[in-house]
Amino acid sequence: MKKNSGVGVLDKAVRILATLESGPHSLSELVAATGIARPTAHRLAVALEFHRLVSRDLMGRFVLGPRSAELSASAGEDRLLAVAGPALATLRDVTGESAQLYRRQGDQRICVASAERASGLRDSVPVGTTLSMQAGSAAQILLSWEDPDKLHRGLVNAKFNAASLSAVRRRGWAQSVGEREVGVASVSAPVRGPNNKVIAAVSISGPIERLGRQPGRMHAAQVVATAARLTEYLAQGK
Repeated sequence: MKKNSGVGVLDKAVRILATLESGPHSLSELVAATGIARPTAHRLAVALEFHRLVSRDLMGRFVLGPRSAELSASAGEDRLLAVAGPALATLRDVTGESAQLYRRQGDQRICVASAERASGLRDSVPVGTTLSMQAGSAAQILLSWEDPDKLHRGLVNAKFNAASLSAVRRRGWAQSVGEREVGVASVSAPVRGPNNKVIAAVSISGPIERLGRQPGRMHAAQVVATAARLTEYLAQGK
């Protein structure tokens, strides 16, 4: 099967984007992974950054930028987002708490869909909000099933540890209490793509005074069920 399009600069740019799908890369790591000469790799990465297909994390490493997700959403091709709204609204109504869908982007996670609690105390996370991968139940979910090297790097300065993530993998959901924000508790579960890779995290969040110190006991079943329905929808390819 033909591996190159014949347009060299385009093939190299796509190779860079494909490499960044696995996570942040420094320029040296990008060169080693792609086999592209350093000056060319740097020039292409900076050009992709200009067009927002690539961006930088807090350590200056290259990561995938927001433009590809924006293009996908605007073209109506993002099947997960298309069905996430109604699913989160149902989860909100069942639990009485605000519901969110997060995706990982480099060293951060982004809220890509949400259903807010209508009134009373709530944890409001608007769509587009960028949060740390170092705290919160959604961060735990998005990190727990990464390969060992990425998992180890993700634990640096995190408010959870390897034992916590091992427990998350065993039970299939995560909880946090005051981890991301004082006074806020949350419960999250993984959404998997057709290849079984974790691609997103479904969450509910609200004040500790309402969710308690063990929010998973109250809401894990509903959150897991919502994530499972989204996973099943993606697997059906409809």
